[in-house]
Amino acid sequence: MVVDVLNSGDTSWVLVSTIMVLLMSIPGITFFYGGLAKKKNMLNTMFLTLIAFSIVSIIWVVYGYQFAFGSTINGIIGNPLNLFLSGISIDNLHGTIPTIVYIAFQLTFAGITAALVSGAVVGRMKFSAWIVFIASWVTIVYVPITHWVWGGGWLQQMGVIDFAGGTVVETCSGLSALALSILVGKRKDQALLPHNLGYSVLGAGFLWFGWMGFNGGSALAANGLAAMALLTSNTAAAIGLITWVIIDTIHDGKPTILGALSGAISALVAITPAAGFVDIGGGVIIGIGASIFSYYAVTILKPKLGYDDSFDVFGMHGVSGIWGTITTGIFAVATIGGVDGFLHGNFSQLMVQVIATVSTIIYAFTVTFIIAKVVDLAIGLRVKENVEIEGLDSNIHEETGYRL
Repeated sequence: MVVDVLNSGDTSWVLVSTIMVLLMSIPGITFFYGGLAKKKNMLNTMFLTLIAFSIVSIIWVVYGYQFAFGSTINGIIGNPLNLFLSGISIDNLHGTIPTIVYIAFQLTFAGITAALVSGAVVGRMKFSAWIVFIASWVTIVYVPITHWVWGGGWLQQMGVIDFAGGTVVETCSGLSALALSILVGKRKDQALLPHNLGYSVLGAGFLWFGWMGFNGGSALAANGLAAMALLTSNTAAAIGLITWVIIDTIHDGKPTILGALSGAISALVAITPAAGFVDIGGGVIIGIGASIFSYYAVTILKPKLGYDDSFDVFGMHGVSGIWGTITTGIFAVATIGGVDGFLHGNFSQLMVQVIATVSTIIYAFTVTFIIAKVVDLAIGLRVKENVEIEGLDSNIHEETGYRL
């Protein structure tokens, strides 16, 4: 019988990683999305992230963590024996770290996933509807998928490998954003006119920085696996940025800073499930592929299908999350994460990754659509036309981001 023993080094690293992931939402997503928004909607856009993270933080400690990570009930959901974290003391351990640290680390994952979804509907969704939606969504969509993949649920029992959230965070948020954007409908003005790309660069910098804790911290130890995950993630981000810049230059004759940021983030998304399972070579291929697929999803697939996902949450997080989860089953190396992928003779791992991806796509999209439809029927999802035209900052919050 293996007895868990506290390791102060591991605990310190996961504590630091938790803070790094927190920075991905506040100020990472806050500034990244805020800079992309129109000036008249900047504060509302930032507020969607702040309120989502706060709502999720409360839900997580009241019941979310227990339903996600409690002992499984038929592989579907966790047994909530410790609501309000009752019975979990500061001395309880999860491996070599305190359980409380693990709970906090997972809380930041839940918070940023909820915040990501907001990027699909900025500038046109009621603030009250967003509050009701996100509380329902994290409970009915995020928590069950987390249990399936990480909490002892049916996908984990099948052997799915998802180091830091290709299914749980990225595919889940991307498909949820797509469903919500379809139901809310198109903006009156769909032109993407970022009012302050400098804010977006700052936000993307926090995202890149925090992602090292997001992926590196998922090793749950201060060891070689954490270092490998961090290095592989950074390499993928760099090659993803360069790839998008090259495509931009070939197609449009000039590189753009927004394209560069998009390439880096798409690659970081794709390497998330693979970071602790693939080598540097696999990370490079995953990063290049993510940038290419996300580019074409944003520039070709989106206009062709006609949906209005404001900040391309589906095109970047959904598409790259799908790519990364599946290719983890191709490039995984047993000497790194203990599991071989298809290229090393383990075809069954690829099949499990496909099943996990398809299951997440269907569940996240369908249930999100149902939740949003119920909210729409109850209180309405969309702001009035005059509010959308004049801007949500002044109409909903009676505030403005600038007084010049």
